Amino acid sequence: MTMSQPAFPADSVPTDEEPGQLAAARRELAGCIARHAPADGAHPSPYPGLSFVRFSGPSESNCGFYRPSLTIAAQGAKRVELGEAVYEYDERHFLLSSFDLPVQARITCASRAEPYLCVALDIDPQRLGELVGEHGLPPASEAPGMRGLAVGTTPLALIEPMLRLVRLLDTPEHLAVLGPLAEREILYRVLTGELGRRLRQAALSAGASSQIARAIAWIKENYTEPLRIEALAQAVNMSPSSLHHHFKAVTAMSPLQFQKQLRLREARTLMLSELLDAGSAARRVGYESASQFSREYSRLFGSPPLRDVARLRDGDPLENAAA
Repeated sequence: MTMSQPAFPADSVPTDEEPGQLAAARRELAGCIARHAPADGAHPSPYPGLSFVRFSGPSESNCGFYRPSLTIAAQGAKRVELGEAVYEYDERHFLLSSFDLPVQARITCASRAEPYLCVALDIDPQRLGELVGEHGLPPASEAPGMRGLAVGTTPLALIEPMLRLVRLLDTPEHLAVLGPLAEREILYRVLTGELGRRLRQAALSAGASSQIARAIAWIKENYTEPLRIEALAQAVNMSPSSLHHHFKAVTAMSPLQFQKQLRLREARTLMLSELLDAGSAARRVGYESASQFSREYSRLFGSPPLRDVARLRDGDPLENAAA
């Protein structure tokens, strides 16, 4: 059964009439994103870790990999699946990712007249830790079952510093000095907001959250090799049972399922970017059985490797960008 986080948390359902200031700030942010993302797809910016996304229509479900990041949608809506957990957000809600996570995502509300527009900011763990330490923010106790993704209500206090950061792109001579100040305020607003506990927990240098972050990094670095849970548990100083429990709590999947997702996504990338055949891509990412690779690929992407890659190569640019 699929677990779903409500698109609109019960304690934060917006009223019919929003404060004018918030609506105006959201409109301005949407205009800025549209200007910096004039065409469909993802658009990096001169400020490290800041990017924009635009889509002019609903998309099919596509695989992605979320880094620790904050995503604010100024227009439209999106659905994200992490294992069996489902998250939906729109212009009134932001998405927070606290770990490196493989996801399935699709645009659910967008049109040419009102495209999906969002701005994303990568979260630098070092800056996050410094901010928590410098300002004596309340420490976060370990909370079992806390997912690595979460949806929160987007307040004016969060949109305003994001707007300041985006506006600075128009004055690059000031970006290097004032950009980090706006970024610090963005992080501070999230740290002290409704999802602050999650972000403070991610900033911990000890505890289960830190150990799971190391486990994720270890799997990413060694995903082509056979995964032995005992060895991974030893590498992050956890018991196998504790590793499995906490890993699934954060990622909604087991370490082996996580590795499988990495392998299949990388194989797809290799077939698209290096024009490898399915067998060569399978071997490159660590599969010994071509038939097993084909079965698992079909389950994740909805069709066998050859058909899926042909569809992406010949499909429309919007779908290719989303993939």
